[in-house]
Amino acid sequence: MEARQNPRIGVGRRIWRGLDTTRRIVLNVVFFGLLVTLLVALASGGKPKVQKGCALVVKPVGAIVEQAEGNVLDRASAELFGGSTKQTLLKDLVDAIDAARQDERIKAAVLDLSEIGSTGMTKLEDLKAAVGRFRATGKKVIASADSYDQYGYYLAAHADEVWLNPQGLLLLEGFSRFATFYKDGLDRLGVDWHVFRVGEYKSAVEPYLRNDMSPEAKEANLAYLNDLWNSYLADVAAARKTTPERIAEFIDRFPEHLKTTGGDAAQAAVAAGLVDKVEPRDALRKRVIELVGEDKATHTFKQIGYQAYLKALDKDRFGRKAKGDLVAVVVAKGTISDGSRPPGQIGGDSTAALIRQARNDKNVKAIVLRVDSPGGSGFASEVIRRELEVARADGKVVVTSMGSVAASGGYWISMASDEVWASPNTITGSIGIFGMFPTIDRPLARYLGVRVDGVGTTRLAGAMRSDRALDPAVGEAIQAIVDHGYRDFLEVVAKGRKMAPEAVDKVARGRVWSGQDALGLGLVDKLGGLDDAIKAAAKRAKLGDNYKVRYIEKEMTWKEKLVHGLVTRAVASVGAETRTARVAAPYLTVARMVANQEAELALLAESSPVLAYAFVPTE
Repeated sequence: MEARQNPRIGVGRRIWRGLDTTRRIVLNVVFFGLLVTLLVALASGGKPKVQKGCALVVKPVGAIVEQAEGNVLDRASAELFGGSTKQTLLKDLVDAIDAARQDERIKAAVLDLSEIGSTGMTKLEDLKAAVGRFRATGKKVIASADSYDQYGYYLAAHADEVWLNPQGLLLLEGFSRFATFYKDGLDRLGVDWHVFRVGEYKSAVEPYLRNDMSPEAKEANLAYLNDLWNSYLADVAAARKTTPERIAEFIDRFPEHLKTTGGDAAQAAVAAGLVDKVEPRDALRKRVIELVGEDKATHTFKQIGYQAYLKALDKDRFGRKAKGDLVAVVVAKGTISDGSRPPGQIGGDSTAALIRQARNDKNVKAIVLRVDSPGGSGFASEVIRRELEVARADGKVVVTSMGSVAASGGYWISMASDEVWASPNTITGSIGIFGMFPTIDRPLARYLGVRVDGVGTTRLAGAMRSDRALDPAVGEAIQAIVDHGYRDFLEVVAKGRKMAPEAVDKVARGRVWSGQDALGLGLVDKLGGLDDAIKAAAKRAKLGDNYKVRYIEKEMTWKEKLVHGLVTRAVASVGAETRTARVAAPYLTVARMVANQEAELALLAESSPVLAYAFVPTE
């Protein structure tokens, strides 16, 4: 009997082909429109100039990240026009500050912290260290903001002078971990959210099981939050020559402090000794002019932005052209997912490919995995860990450096290392696993009168449909798989840390630890930052001081390279407020919409009803 194609499928495929063709045409039009626009812009611009005796302006915008997230068009839009994906690369900030401290043309630095976003403590500590190295040369650092949140203020506190706008405020809140809980809402709707987990501390699934945070989750969360907060208070207090108790008192009695200044939040910050000057922007400009002189053309202080400064230096900061013995750095930043992912995300296949690239390079003698991840897919985590294990078997030294978060799956991928480094304020651990699967058969029947019925050749046929009730036997099978996944996790950690599985289980159960506590528990080897880990890797590989560092990254397409290069030059030379930026904005907006839709369709296409996750919530 001849097999015949379902006509609805045939129509669907024709529609998809039509949409795909339209998408390609739109992207090409957008690309070449953007290309022409940027070429016109750059015709009048060149390499940025560094004036003698100027100030370096360091202005982080959005979250400070280990690796820029999103496709090139997203990042171009954000850099040129302040798009929705605002982010600043940590390495850019540190490299600019470090280069400027040794540059005789740079006399001072201005930290403009009005637009800094949520940033992990380890990144703030790296920036604090860079600012400290700059100040050690005798050059002044001035911090300013229209208002400070606690991320911006941490960095500002380590400047020589802290300026605040008279209309602004300094808001310190402390660290917290709150979640939204859905159980009553799901029950009212009749949605059955089936959860399979191991570990009483694995709190990522609690919103679907409870109406409040469990005592175990509160205990674990408060423990690591207190570690991070105590470190924050100690650092700020030392920088401002006060005590942690006085800063804590300012926060706890903030309403009373406001009463003493008639509600003037800026003056309350001055009275508490946390701010030096409350002045408008023109006064700040005059102060910096005193330090570095006036630019006669712009009538403000002589200055260069950190992005333009890096462009002017034109250095191979990522080691792409480095020769000789190499230490390769592979950044694993973001949620861990199966398959391939763009920069700023971790794909099991794509990140493993980067490690394999380093392993196959005869000049690479050591690999440093820089982890900044709350976890994700257990399968993808094992793909990455295994690739590192193979690299070690091939004679490569492997060292892991944990950033702000290296928990759950982020901890799993760290377990094929010769050494594991963490910051005292790294969030790590969370050795646990879970799976989830919702079924909506009851609300479909109750509210829409929709029911599902049919036949299958086995008990499992159609068992994973979300519009059918879950067979209890299938639920038992899923829990068995999750239990097995947890045992695998314990074995992976036991092997990597040279511990007994029973000993790992005692500090596992999904519990999160600070890096300081993790060191005491044997979950990490050393405390320090990325530079410390790189030096440790070079030492293990017996490279001495004669080695270079290369960041291993996914190769961009020729279109991406062109857009990236043009945008970088545009940002450095013509800025975001030019006519060119306004003309180019529609092109990037359309391109971003198409790219985002493409990404969403890809995620939908690969999604499966039940996944085993090694993940810890961080927000």
